[in-house]
Formats: sequence, structure tokens, C-alpha cells
Amino acid sequence: MDDQPRYVPPPSAPPPPPAARVAPETAPLEYGETDPTGGAPPPPPRRSLLRRSVWWLVLAVVVGAVVWYATRGHQAPQTGRFTSTGPLPIGTVAVEKGDMPVIVNALGTVTPLAMVTVRTQLNGPLTEVAFQEGQMVKKGDFLAQIDPRPYQAALAQAEGQLAKDQAALAGAEVDLARYRTLVAQNSVAKQTLDTQVATVGQARGTVQADQAAVDTQKLNLTYAHIVAPVGGRVGLRQVDPGNYVTTGDANGIVVITQLQPISVIFTLPEDNLPAVLNQVHAGKTLQTIAFDRSGANQIETGQLATFDNQIDTTTGTLKLRASFPNAQLNLFPNQFVNIKLRVDTIQNTAIVPSSAIQRGAPGTFVYLVKPDNTVTAQVVTLGPNDGEKVAVTKGLDPGQVIVTDGADRLKEGAKVQVTEGGAQPAGAAPAQPSGQPRGQGRGQGQGQQRQGSGG
Repeated sequence: MDDQPRYVPPPSAPPPPPAARVAPETAPLEYGETDPTGGAPPPPPRRSLLRRSVWWLVLAVVVGAVVWYATRGHQAPQTGRFTSTGPLPIGTVAVEKGDMPVIVNALGTVTPLAMVTVRTQLNGPLTEVAFQEGQMVKKGDFLAQIDPRPYQAALAQAEGQLAKDQAALAGAEVDLARYRTLVAQNSVAKQTLDTQVATVGQARGTVQADQAAVDTQKLNLTYAHIVAPVGGRVGLRQVDPGNYVTTGDANGIVVITQLQPISVIFTLPEDNLPAVLNQVHAGKTLQTIAFDRSGANQIETGQLATFDNQIDTTTGTLKLRASFPNAQLNLFPNQFVNIKLRVDTIQNTAIVPSSAIQRGAPGTFVYLVKPDNTVTAQVVTLGPNDGEKVAVTKGLDPGQVIVTDGADRLKEGAKVQVTEGGAQPAGAAPAQPSGQPRGQGRGQGQGQQRQGSGG
């Protein structure tokens, strides 16, 4: 163990000789030059290559941006609604004068005036069904038959009992007449006459009871022959012939729904009630129009029939019923419809399309086209509308021209060009073709003239 050499740390590196710290007298070699002493060329500078790459990349980005801006950024339609210079094309219409109905819109459900479940009033076998499912029947038409034989036998028995008691009554009345004669002759006691009077009264009561029994059996025979209680459409049959029906059957035999006429029940907010009541109390008939679920197709025209006697406190609405003749059977029970109730009509008022109405800082306004083909914002007061047109009660006069299309690009005093088919204000220049902007033909002609003169 003692013979092994002991670890000795290496000595620090000796300082470089003085000649190594002396700067060379010759200039440094450039990249690619050969050392005249025969040494290797120095390595290329990495920082210089990276800098040159970054500059080339920046230059490529700048050139690409310039090319894109030159080809894309300056491309814009020279005509149409995107033209940045020149008059803006617009659609116009002249203000009309006419009558505007005051319409109240509501949602309603078609409700039949009568919907009857035909049930049997007797117990017995159902022997015959005389209707077809979906058939239109009238009041009193034969529908079904219950076996009448038990009730015919009961009628015969009641009539026999009636005949028997009528004979007994006739005998008692004969005896009563005899006793009256004998009492007048003092042949019998008056007590016997009184007893016979009571006997005759009992016989008459028995005859009346028998007559009632006979009428009851006749009524049962009538019930056995089932007829339609109302006119309407027959639904699906609930029981087949041969079944034993009873008066306790919940489904009955069939359901008849009255379709002509038919009604629609709808609701109106209580705020609209005074206008309706004023017309009703004046004796006027209010027209009611039913539309389909989309509100685009008119189904039937009717009139307001009546309204409920109280307002629903939970919704603040009142139920009303409108009646419709339903001649074409277009209204079906429980169908959802849109109702337009015509409450009143405003006479001789200014009428404009709803698309012309704008809303902004001035309030409700329209763009009015002046004779010099500029526009100005005209504040208006609106009246009732029917969805497509609206009445203007203040701010416009019939014959004035307003903007209906392109108003979103306009501002006060903007120069406009009325497209073909649009209304022109009084004193304005006629509209030019929409496919050629104003001034284009003149510019082309001048260019051709200059080209010809230059040639």
C-alpha cells in the first residue's frame, strides 16, 4: 500500500509566452483569402450571415405587401352600390294617400260551436251503425240502433195495464152515477156515495200512472233509435255493432263536431279593449280575418261575435270569440291561427312602405329626395300599420318621394341617383340606366374624342 504513488493535482497552466500576447503586425485576412504563411482560412462570421438573412426576409415581406396592396387593395367595383365617388343609387317611392285600417293582431284557436259525444240512454246490444267515419250529417239523421224488442214488450205490457185500469175507471164512474141518483131518492146513505167518489178518484190516478208507463216505454223505443243531436262531421267510431252498450260508457258511440259555422277564440290585451268596446257599443260589426300559422296565407273572413265577461288577472287579457262561415271547411277544430281584427279605418292619410322608415338620433324619420337629387332626413309621426305599409300622420305630404332602398348608406345632403322604375321628385332630372354610372358615357366619349384627335 505504501508503494502506490500518491495523487498529485495537475499544476496550473503556465502563462503563455510573451510572443503569443503580441498582436500580429500584418492585417487580418478576409473571408476566403489564403494565409501566405500556408495556414487555413479563418471561419466565416456567423453573425454577419444571420444579419444578411434577416434583411433578405424583411425585404421579401415588404415586396410581398407592396405587390398585394397593388393588386388587391386598390381593386374596388367601379359601379354599383360600392362606388366611393359619385351619386349613390337608391330605390324610391312616392307617398300615397289612402285609407289605412287599424288592425289588432292576436293568436287564436279554432273552437267548434258544438261538439257532442253521442251516448246511449239505454242498455242493450248495439245492432246497427248507420254512419261512416268522417261523414257529414245533419241534425236528426239516423246514426245507430239498439235492440228494441225488450222495450217493445214492456210497452205492450204497459198498454195492457192501462186498458185494464181504464175499464175499472169506467165501471167506477157508472157506479158513481147510480149512487148519486139513489142518494137523491134517499135510497142509499150519503156515505156510500162519498166512498164511490173516492174509488173513482183512485181509478183515475191509476189510469194516469199507466199512461205515464206507456209514454216511458215509447220514449225508450225512441232512445233505442239513435239520431244526430247536431249537424256536423262524424268522428271515428268508438264501438262496433254487436257490443252491449250501457249508459255508463264514457267514450260513447261517436263524437259529432259542428264545422259550419265555426268560431275562433283569441285573446287581446286589456289595453286594446277600449277601442274594441267603442266600436261594439256603436253597433258596428268588426271584421275578423284568420291566417295560418305562418301568417302569410289568409284562410277565412268572419266577424267578431262576442267576448268574455271578465279579464284574466294572471295575464291581463280578455277572451273574444269570432264567428266564421267556414264554407270550404278550411278551419279545423283546435287549429292554431293568427287573427287580424279590424278595429277602425283612418281615412285619407299618407301611406308609405314600412321599409322606408328609419330610426336613429333624430327619432323616426325618412329620407326625402329633393329635386336636386339630394336627400334630407325628414322626421315623421307614425300611425297604424298592416305589416307592409304604415300610415304617417305628420311630416309627409302625398306625392313626395322618399327612399325605400339604399338608405343605410345615406347621410344628410348626400347626392343620389334614382334607379330605373323609381319615383322621381318634381323637377328632377330623369334617371339614367343603372348599369352605367352618371358621367361614364360622357367620359368614354371624351376619351374617344381625345384618342381620335391624337391619332
